[in-house]
Amino acid sequence: MTSDMIWAPLFQRLKTTTGADDRDLRALAALPFTLRNFRENQTVLRDGEQPSECCLIVDGFCVRSKTIADGRRQILSIHIPGDLPNLQNLHFATVDHDLIALSDCTLAFIANRALNDLIRQQPGVGDMFWRDTLVDAAISRE
Repeated sequence: MTSDMIWAPLFQRLKTTTGADDRDLRALAALPFTLRNFRENQTVLRDGEQPSECCLIVDGFCVRSKTIADGRRQILSIHIPGDLPNLQNLHFATVDHDLIALSDCTLAFIANRALNDLIRQQPGVGDMFWRDTLVDAAISRE
């Protein structure tokens, strides 16, 4: 899988929803990442963890969920390729939900430090992420 294929779904969404410019997208594409594979129902992030990386869904599907009082899982959102389901961890150190692989999937993990450095160097990237997070929140409220 090429780097272009990894970033394509996110870049398409950012161009559509935020008007992302090519300079910012090229800077994002230059970030180092590590690909990791997860099996269906495997936990990616656990409620209470303090991740040092954000993940980009490259292939497959994940869900954000909470375990409710009777032990069942309440699904909060479903995430598809191009989604950054824990982008909020750039500002919130602790995960407040589980992230579970809904299917076999591949995720690209990007160090929070690298993302924060890029946002400081190119504020337009931060604006894109802020707008993307607001869209995610609006979908959640709906």
